[in-house]
Amino acid sequence: MAVAPPQKITTFLMFEGRAEEAMGFYTSLFDDGRIIDITRYGAGEPGPEGTVQVAVFQLAGQRFMCIDSPAKHQFGFTPAVSLYVDCADGAELERLYAALSEGGAALMPLGDYGFSTRFGWVNDRFGVSWQLNLP
Repeated sequence: MAVAPPQKITTFLMFEGRAEEAMGFYTSLFDDGRIIDITRYGAGEPGPEGTVQVAVFQLAGQRFMCIDSPAKHQFGFTPAVSLYVDCADGAELERLYAALSEGGAALMPLGDYGFSTRFGWVNDRFGVSWQLNLP
């Protein structure tokens, strides 16, 4: 009997023209952040030439995928789904909070919320939501 490979679940982010900029920003924030693979649209393909058809990148040991959607949508990212980061120390929490909130919006400023003595929640400049926690 053949054994099925383990299921893989990957967070998939859909941008409209800013996928590469977002990946570069995100990978700069984490020590092991790196872009693993990028496939770009070529001439005559559905998306603008040179934009991201599909890409894979890594942050804190987790893989993510993203695209630049050639279709315009009436929706974007929502805080109902966010990336949750347990930070190693207060310095990392403050650095990530400052970087991710720049050009974005603070949903919950850094503070003590009972469930955590140091927590913050932001939407970054691309609209992706991040919860940052000091366990």
